[in-house]
Amino acid sequence: MRISMYIVDAFTDRLFAGNPAAVCLLPHPARDEWMQRVAAEMNLSETAFVVSHEGGYRLRWFTPKAEVDLCGHATLASAHVLWERGECRANEAIAFFTNSGVLTAVNNDGWIRLDFPNEAPMLDESPPAELTDALAVKPLFIGRNRFDYLVEVDSERIVHELQPDFHLLQQVDARGVIVTSRSMTEGVDFVSRAFFPAIGVPEDPVTGSAHCCLGPYWADRFGKTTLVGHQVSSRGGIVRVTMAGERVHLEGKAVTVLKGNWPKKRTFGYR
Repeated sequence: MRISMYIVDAFTDRLFAGNPAAVCLLPHPARDEWMQRVAAEMNLSETAFVVSHEGGYRLRWFTPKAEVDLCGHATLASAHVLWERGECRANEAIAFFTNSGVLTAVNNDGWIRLDFPNEAPMLDESPPAELTDALAVKPLFIGRNRFDYLVEVDSERIVHELQPDFHLLQQVDARGVIVTSRSMTEGVDFVSRAFFPAIGVPEDPVTGSAHCCLGPYWADRFGKTTLVGHQVSSRGGIVRVTMAGERVHLEGKAVTVLKGNWPKKRTFGYR
């Protein structure tokens, strides 16, 4: 039995930037406990597990601590690996069957375009005290969707300089917290950072699923349907966002960092 593993930097076109994801190609479905232990061993914000399924691929994502229902950068990394290996033709769309429905990936002239759900935030008039205390900034807007809180602040400088209290942030009843502002850089519409201490990821370098929230939020404010976001973590990454009604198209690039195989006799309780 052969299990191939890749590490891919997503939402970037150069090594050691963007968001690294592990991609594990499985010949058969694996036990949840095994996948969680592998994700903990990889110790990246997400490890994707991919197995052939009904004309596409079943895809699941695990942080070092928990399974999540939506992840952009590890989906982008998975599509990149499947095309790079020749498992799918470059002009062929890839269908991923996930806990958030069917997600598709297409190769758009060197950019990988993901078709994801629109996760627009709703205004929250009574945000938890732990959230505002943890950020210690004056918000212009606080809202949330089914996953995360979204907080708009007054300037890009505030986003860059933010130093959250992760102990308090971990107590917020949500997957994570996204902080954003308008961008001061030509060609970029908004900047953001994203924090997920409750699921073992204090700060995520570049978060595709967060842009399912950021895209519709800023599209309403700018009055346009195509935007460019820059997630300004220490690694940084660019996400192109296009609104499509109840869907959001996310585009980014990816580069393979390394690849290998599990030792044949060391599958460690895989099935």
